[in-house]
Amino acid sequence: MSKLIIKNATIVNEGKQFNGDILIENDRIAKIGTNLSDHSAKEINAEGKHLLPGFIDDQVHFREPGLTHKAEIYTEAKSAVAGGITSFMEMPNTVPNTLTQELLQDKYNIASQKSLANYSFYMGAGNDNLEEVLKTNPENVCGVKVFMGSSTGNMLVDNETTLNGIFSQVPMLIATHCEDEATIKHNMAIFKEQYGDKITPEMHPVIRNAEACFISSSFAVELAKKHNTRLHILHISTGKETHLFRNDIPLSQKRITAEACIHHLWFSDKDYATKGNWIKWNPAVKTEADKNEILNAVLDGRIDVIATDHAPHTIQEKEQQYLNAPSGGPLVQHALNALLEMHHQGKITLEQIVEKMAHNVTVCFQMKDRGFIREGYKADLVLVDLNKNYTVDKSNVLSKCGWSPFEGQKFNSVVTHTFVSGHLVYENGVFDESIKGERLLFNR
Repeated sequence: MSKLIIKNATIVNEGKQFNGDILIENDRIAKIGTNLSDHSAKEINAEGKHLLPGFIDDQVHFREPGLTHKAEIYTEAKSAVAGGITSFMEMPNTVPNTLTQELLQDKYNIASQKSLANYSFYMGAGNDNLEEVLKTNPENVCGVKVFMGSSTGNMLVDNETTLNGIFSQVPMLIATHCEDEATIKHNMAIFKEQYGDKITPEMHPVIRNAEACFISSSFAVELAKKHNTRLHILHISTGKETHLFRNDIPLSQKRITAEACIHHLWFSDKDYATKGNWIKWNPAVKTEADKNEILNAVLDGRIDVIATDHAPHTIQEKEQQYLNAPSGGPLVQHALNALLEMHHQGKITLEQIVEKMAHNVTVCFQMKDRGFIREGYKADLVLVDLNKNYTVDKSNVLSKCGWSPFEGQKFNSVVTHTFVSGHLVYENGVFDESIKGERLLFNR
């Protein structure tokens, strides 16, 4: 039996901080207490450090199969565990798009051999694969993804009849990307007429504007209410959208939930002047007012979880002129660092960070035995030092793409240890790749 004891940690869990020890046996938390001892266990002194549940990222794009020049499951999962993310849920807009059960299983097969983090993969909904979607097993697949806005490949679903079919028949969680394609095309036509191919990144949030987001998000909410769908709207980017969501009932009772992403909480449109395409995402980073209102909605419970939308592209792709540069960027390695920096700035508490990136993801997705520091739960844990700093540069970026939108940023906290299902996979910059992550399971 493999045993570990984490000693003298400040444990942050379920709204509280307390000093204690954790005994891990094999893949689970065996005991939480003080002055724990076991002579057969490896001991880790966590004095001066904070112990958090491993973070669960409900939205990543790891690019495998088909786009592995940008990223792959092995490299991005490695980057994730270095950033304290122990589990991820990956999107279906790979090549080929994940629109059949066979293609979905192919991803699970790859991850079982290569992923250092725990994993799940969304089934993709297209315009004509509802029969395949309905074969999805809710007990071992995180959800169904619907792109109600442009996406890689042919995954745009904006036909009202098709959407009604999906929303009325899919019994499990549906996650949506909400941007109104007609609004975006109209705006782009105006800008092309005025600027030709000289459109710049600063124009991105005006082309993919707040109206496009709200039209689509409000339509998704309307459909979900009509059909009592379990809806989860991803990457909310506007203040206006935050008012679509409730905070007057417990999360476990919500049928409609929402996610905010790190980049929409950190950057604003004023950053395009220096960051350009490096912060070009869909939905776009918008105004400082939007950023502040999204944070307020995170804090007051209208927005339930925080994720990354990690979506790497190569440096060469991002260096292209705006119209040709793809949207997205790598974030899993530095998401926790960014949130801890916001904690240092007094914007969010450690308890709230843990709630939004661990506890609430578990509740939202009805995840089995993860997301909390509880006896009997899987030992997905992360140790952080809030009094140590480092600066992001290309030399310490682990994502295959080799860059980060946080380059040049000094963070005043570091991840020192990451445990995935009881395995110490990352310790002070060193990886132990001998044991891979596990497939996530759900209580549905």
